[in-house]
Amino acid sequence: MSTQTPSAEIADLIARCALRDRQAFRTLYGRTSAKLFGVVLRILRDRAEAEEAIQEVYIKIWQRADRYVAGNTSPISWLVAVARNHALDIVRARRPQADDLDVAADIPDAAPDPERRMQSSEDGERIEHCLSILEADRADAVRGAYLDGYSYEELAQRHAVPINTMRTWLRRSLIKLRECLSA
Repeated sequence: MSTQTPSAEIADLIARCALRDRQAFRTLYGRTSAKLFGVVLRILRDRAEAEEAIQEVYIKIWQRADRYVAGNTSPISWLVAVARNHALDIVRARRPQADDLDVAADIPDAAPDPERRMQSSEDGERIEHCLSILEADRADAVRGAYLDGYSYEELAQRHAVPINTMRTWLRRSLIKLRECLSA
């Protein structure tokens, strides 16, 4: 039995994938594919397209595992970002292309500058710390609602509690997070 936290275990699997460890990749896929499939399916809204996309997501994860930097972001957040960005790329590709490519030169770069990236990294660490103070099921519910986009109903079913209880969990958890973050 592993003594690592689930997050540390996923980070270790990603690191081993960067070293081209196929068994680690199989394990990573087994542990994370359902979650990432859910993310992709929510964006694409087509099961067949999501099934194809999730395979492409894992190819990207295999190819880019060496880009994951432990400590900058949680490993599951990095995986979700890869899946989400790939699914959004598919959605964007569905749209007709603009006739005038010169217009693209006038669009400002939305990517954060280095100072903002550093601040975002520090904020992420503070948020993860504050989430760790919450009870595990409450933290999972907050992540599900605000990172993964689950509805109150879906979270209530997932945690086997009434919907009003889920609303209370989320409201109280957000209050605790606000207090922790402002401390």
